[in-house]
Amino acid sequence: MSAQTQFSGGFQNAPVDAAHAFRAAMTVMARPGQIRTVAGSVPPALLSVAAGTLLLTLCDPETKVHLAGKADTDAVRQWLAFHTGAPLSDATEADFAVGTWQDLGPLDQYRIGTAEYPDRSATLIVECTKLQQAGAALSGPGIKGTAYLSLPDIPQFQRNAALYPLGCDFFFTCDDKIAALPRSTQIKLEG
Repeated sequence: MSAQTQFSGGFQNAPVDAAHAFRAAMTVMARPGQIRTVAGSVPPALLSVAAGTLLLTLCDPETKVHLAGKADTDAVRQWLAFHTGAPLSDATEADFAVGTWQDLGPLDQYRIGTAEYPDRSATLIVECTKLQQAGAALSGPGIKGTAYLSLPDIPQFQRNAALYPLGCDFFFTCDDKIAALPRSTQIKLEG
């Protein structure tokens, strides 16, 4: 990876770009099933714009990141280190993990918090080939009635939700789109 590539791809106007991305991330986490657009970063080719933007927004030198499967490349490691200073970790210690659903598995390797500190769990950024408001039916906090979201493995998300208030939280990314699934959301397969 050239120095030019390593040093490029970050936010052009960091305070504004990060604020917009943070608001979008918090909105989709508070309103499961919504899909928002985020922009501002140009990460290495194996990360989507949305995943790169989330990493730049949510990670810092105190945030442990696990790069799973195809996301674990020299280019991504150097880009993330330069722009966030976030240390890399294995899945068991990660605050955030990023990769495809297949690469992130199995879920039981991630921290789910403790009874005293349920917030000390991992958040997974799942890179998807599609992201649609269709498929699994979602209900719970932040959802009026029922929302829908294309999820890669409904039974796994149902098992995660059954752990509440423990469990992992999820962001789903595809190109420049993000959605989220907090552990408090109940999931049903419609149809």
